[in-house]
Amino acid sequence: MPGILDQVIADLLAETDSLEGVLRQVPFAQWEKPTHAPGWAIRDQVAHLAHFDDTARLAIQDPEAFAAAAKRDRSAPPPPPGGEPAYLLAARERPAPDTFDWWERSRHELVEAAGTLEADRRMPWFGPPMSGVSFLTARLMEAWSHGLDIVDVAGVMRSESERLRHIAFLGFRTRGYSYQTRGLEPNSEPVRVELTAPDGQLWVFGEANAEQVVRGPAADFCAVVTRRRHVADTRLETKGEAAAEWMLFAQAYAGPPGEGRKPGQFPVAHP
Repeated sequence: MPGILDQVIADLLAETDSLEGVLRQVPFAQWEKPTHAPGWAIRDQVAHLAHFDDTARLAIQDPEAFAAAAKRDRSAPPPPPGGEPAYLLAARERPAPDTFDWWERSRHELVEAAGTLEADRRMPWFGPPMSGVSFLTARLMEAWSHGLDIVDVAGVMRSESERLRHIAFLGFRTRGYSYQTRGLEPNSEPVRVELTAPDGQLWVFGEANAEQVVRGPAADFCAVVTRRRHVADTRLETKGEAAAEWMLFAQAYAGPPGEGRKPGQFPVAHP
């Protein structure tokens, strides 16, 4: 019976395999197409994934080298307003097929390195340290969410899977962090999350008797906690002020919140 770490590794590979299937349907001539992330084209989404898969592999294989690189990044002058990090600028000088090959190599090398991890090993990253399971779940979340950015504009369909449970759980676990990254005091009132999985199952996170509730499709919740949808453009329902407030701040990934999405950018899908 595989452990949770083995399952996350297998699901990470499956999620990136799914994204590979999407990208193979997008002609390289369309990789310059803008996505809803301001200033980013499809090629930038892929380069971002490749860069941070390489960075995650470094954190696994050589934590000291990762710490040194992260320290250099923190001490480097910030890019000018509207500027982009060096890895994106360099990627824009490459042909799109080279960027695709880079990501293909980086994702497989990350999965291979992940096989050396222990589930409870504390992993350094750009936010709080994480367990090995959470660390790899974050990579799965990135693959899914940046894949959503691509799907939104590429005219390619993809089906959702039970892998969303990993992202939904991480989104639930990072409620307090969503406030902290904005310099706010976390709201400690209990919130229960009730999500309908792609196969119709009900996923529940939180205290059974919590009066504050978020409920709706799992894919919508994952899109909100990865800031790919404003809650107003989803089928999520909230009960109580704390639940509604959280859905405005929700953020499952490390780093500043960015602009996120505005209400009305996407039509609300109806079953």
